[in-house]
Amino acid sequence: MDKKDYLDISKASDLKNPKERRVYRIFETLPGILSLGTIFLVFLLSWLLPSWAAIFIICFCFYYLFRIIYFSLHQIIGYFKIKSYLKKDWLKELKKLKPSSSLGITWKDVYHIVILPSYKESKQIIKESLDALESANYPKEKIMVVLAIEARAGDNAKKIAKEIEKEYTGKFYKFLLTAHPDNVSGEIGGKGSNVAHAGREVKKLVDELKIPYKNILVSIFDIDTKVYSQYFACLAWHYLTEENPERASYQPVPIYNNNIWSAPAFSRIVSTSNTFWQMIQQERAEKLTTYSSHSIPGSAFFEVGYPANVVSDDSRIFWKAYLYYDGDYRVVPIYYFVSMDTVMAKNFWGTILNQYKQQKRWAWGCNEIPYIMFGFLKNKKIPFLSKVSHLYTILDGFWSWATAALLLFALGWLPILLGGVKFNFTVLSFNLPILTGRIMTISMVGMLVSAVLSTLLLPPVPKGINKFRKASVFLQWILLPVTLILFGSLPALDAQIRLMLGKYMGFWVTEKIRRPDLR
Repeated sequence: MDKKDYLDISKASDLKNPKERRVYRIFETLPGILSLGTIFLVFLLSWLLPSWAAIFIICFCFYYLFRIIYFSLHQIIGYFKIKSYLKKDWLKELKKLKPSSSLGITWKDVYHIVILPSYKESKQIIKESLDALESANYPKEKIMVVLAIEARAGDNAKKIAKEIEKEYTGKFYKFLLTAHPDNVSGEIGGKGSNVAHAGREVKKLVDELKIPYKNILVSIFDIDTKVYSQYFACLAWHYLTEENPERASYQPVPIYNNNIWSAPAFSRIVSTSNTFWQMIQQERAEKLTTYSSHSIPGSAFFEVGYPANVVSDDSRIFWKAYLYYDGDYRVVPIYYFVSMDTVMAKNFWGTILNQYKQQKRWAWGCNEIPYIMFGFLKNKKIPFLSKVSHLYTILDGFWSWATAALLLFALGWLPILLGGVKFNFTVLSFNLPILTGRIMTISMVGMLVSAVLSTLLLPPVPKGINKFRKASVFLQWILLPVTLILFGSLPALDAQIRLMLGKYMGFWVTEKIRRPDLR
């Protein structure tokens, strides 16, 4: 297997060599084994060695207390950086720049290609995203838009796409409509394969126009992504001022404000928590990977090739480029917002189901672990310490996602429940709930920080929305322990168990609706 072959693996069965296939399958079982093994070990120790289990739980609580304080500090720093970025006139800053020393171009040479993969979204949602692009404070003659629809979406989706094409052609430098064919061999139907097809189509246009790839930034946005007005100027500024800019992706901070006032409390918490996690990750650029809506230099996008056979395409494109360029690839954090939808459905219970499905799809990113581990075995040019650092980060991330909330909020009493009479009369048994309770009380500072910042980041209250809703956004954080388990640990364990058993997931498209009457 050569370098190009192993970059396109999506699962163990893609490998023809039996030995390599077995190795990859072992790697696929690792996330589930670590998470389930931790939970099983806590149960086992609570029964056989309750004192050891109690000590482990106390140490774990202290560990997460320090993590919460550490993350809260990053969250606060990230917030103030974002506020600073939002106030800056990036187009003005862009115009001050001298030609890029590494690229040999000015900002006027930079073209932005925006790919919007669509399935069965309403015309309203697509138009809102396109209107935001049109309103962006950046020359429209430097923006090309690709509306990438799915052939399997049916005649109504094609009709809407044609109407939009007619309306928006002429408002940008180019407006391209592509239709991703159904049932293509070797692909998984979904966002990744749609973007990959659109990328091949737009490459033909770029080659025809004779635009150098280094002059292009490709932004892959979810269909509900609304850019803030200075996004393209901010992105271009970072691209032109970075060292070795063609070996980096550019990651903004997603905020889920499009329909925040209409969404139920649990959905708001999940989406806001995701925003805060991304703000924290921005502060740890060495651990940052691409996520959701992001931007890639044209040279890397066309050379590496967007992944068409995975569910987690947004992170896979980073890892694929990282391996392709032998570790010489990174993500540049951009402290600037792009706004998307909070999960909603036609009713409350439908929203719960959709939220769980979306979290499970995101948690399916655990399939990056075997991909990275196998890629690191094949690629001998990446420094060993870089491999160890990345593996620790991703293993710790998915392990924590699946186990932390359960250990903190649900399993702390196990030594008392399973330890028997002898343990229950010990000093440790008496102090365990008191000590863990106090640690959790202190850790509430993290929740308080999130509650305050979530209120500060809210958009104006629209007409027709109860004014009490703004206060409820602050109070909703008391639901955090429940949401961390229901929409954190459980879908993460679900995804890891599926991967461990070889029950591979397909791409589930998150339903996009707006219901201003939902309370």
